[in-house]
Amino acid sequence: MFQALLNAIAHMTLSPDAQRVFHGRGGLHPGCEQWTLDLYPPVCLLTSYQPVSAEALAPIEAALHARWATLCPGEPLNLVFQHRDEVRAHTELRHGTVSEPHIVTEQGSRFKVHLLRGFNHGLFLDMAEGRRWVREHVAAHRTAASSSFKVLNLFAYTCAFSVAALQGGASQVINVDMASGALSIGRQNHQLNGLPDGATFLAHDIFNSWGKINRLGPYDLVIMDPPAYQKGSFVAEKDYARLMRRLPDLLAPGGHALLCLNSPKLGPDFLMDQMAIEAPGLRWVERLANPAAFADATPDRALKVLVYQAPLTAPPCA
Repeated sequence: MFQALLNAIAHMTLSPDAQRVFHGRGGLHPGCEQWTLDLYPPVCLLTSYQPVSAEALAPIEAALHARWATLCPGEPLNLVFQHRDEVRAHTELRHGTVSEPHIVTEQGSRFKVHLLRGFNHGLFLDMAEGRRWVREHVAAHRTAASSSFKVLNLFAYTCAFSVAALQGGASQVINVDMASGALSIGRQNHQLNGLPDGATFLAHDIFNSWGKINRLGPYDLVIMDPPAYQKGSFVAEKDYARLMRRLPDLLAPGGHALLCLNSPKLGPDFLMDQMAIEAPGLRWVERLANPAAFADATPDRALKVLVYQAPLTAPPCA
């Protein structure tokens, strides 16, 4: 039933970076759609999106033990298992230990993660190419224009985009998120990467803070990475448009917007159609590719990361 997962474990290799090992959710492995396996060195995170019995877990755990003994002779397997659905997550440490703090790397950056609590673990692995794009985009445009490059990071979470932007040479990043705890980890992520300056952290409700956000602009890059659905906070179908219509006022002439959406129910056409209505003056540039490990049989269901650009000259005043 889950032979493809066992095969992935048998061929698993070690990398210094956090990575996805198996992506059953992508639909490319029939019978394994409920499973994902991630490596947050030195911890394996096994996730099931359906209930699983101890008997069903046993062969997967045995395969992980066997592979770990080959990859890391004499070292115990550290395994966290999470069963989750749309409303809750149950997480348990099955084997070994998880250090605190637990620091992982990605493309030379360091991030603090927390595998034993909550739905999210501090770093979304499927956004790795988005962070690479931000780092390279800022570096290229800052060099071509001037030393000033301002970034607005909405729904900043633990501020990984901010780290990437500052590493690319951004002069200032404004991070906005309602969750002060996530922003606290974001501050630690900046410290881990030797970035003591340039970042501002605002624990605000974005929809009640446009005045302040606008006053701190305009921005050369606006990043929007909201949850697809967060009860009482954000529902993409009705709230994403409220973000988009702010872009013309937020962006500097020629500035770029990075629109992110991780919802299997909403494809890229949802974002593009809404943008055509709410911010028709912005030009679509490209959709960023997701990491190869997150390949999906139906790409429209996977993470969407779209790039738009504002006109090079500001529109005339009415």
